[in-house]
Amino acid sequence: MNSDMPELPDRPDEPQFDGFPSLQFTKPFVLIDGTSRSLHFTQGELQSRMQLHSPWRLEVDYTRTMMGFLLFNPAPARIGMIGLGGGSIAKFCHRFLPASHMTVLEINPYVLALRHAFQVPDDDARFLVIAGDGARYLHTEAPHYDVLLVDGFDQDGQPAALCTSQFYDDCLAALPEAGLLVVNLHYEHPDYPVLVERIRRSFNGHAVEVMTQEHTNSIVFARKGQAISPRDLNLRSSLAGLEVAARSELRAELARMLWAMQSLDADEDEGA
Repeated sequence: MNSDMPELPDRPDEPQFDGFPSLQFTKPFVLIDGTSRSLHFTQGELQSRMQLHSPWRLEVDYTRTMMGFLLFNPAPARIGMIGLGGGSIAKFCHRFLPASHMTVLEINPYVLALRHAFQVPDDDARFLVIAGDGARYLHTEAPHYDVLLVDGFDQDGQPAALCTSQFYDDCLAALPEAGLLVVNLHYEHPDYPVLVERIRRSFNGHAVEVMTQEHTNSIVFARKGQAISPRDLNLRSSLAGLEVAARSELRAELARMLWAMQSLDADEDEGA
């Protein structure tokens, strides 16, 4: 495998964002195996993978699960995302949700420097990448999104700033009624139950966990002001507005998610 990493100064300038704290950033590395390019902070942890011939494809399983937000809102006008990484979800949304405006926050300038290596689109009228602290941005700028995706990780896992009760309260404030928060969590992390409980508390219990197929990550879907029930979700209508390639990419995973949520719903009914 070969490394494909642009040179950056040892002490990178801080991102252009008012009030941005002084931090030491970890420099990721890129591996190429002939057909794909992948982003890593350590040898044992894969952050992102891109097929060179189809850069928009969702190669890592949890990214397809996060796209399950389409079950709740097939055509969000405004999508926010914290954590760019290799841009898998950002590229997919930019290509297949042309009516959506997407804003992505990324704190690590070394990750931002790889934007073009992973074929993340340039900023345009409906797509914007901001160099900045996502937690601080939510708290100070008070943006508004129909769907907010949280997928911010570094070499140590999910940063503490993206795990606080205040952060989840700020996520709630950024959403309209029935707006959706989608959070990627490491299922085996010792703080996982605590983080899920914080999300539930901020969203008044309106949250559901969906395990990824590989059972390494859990995606938490939390909806503002409305309980989540699989009875209200429809696979066909969620996929109807997508191109054939996108439907093919997502159909099996969204169907699996619906089955998993229906099983959880049945368990809750039995326990009632």
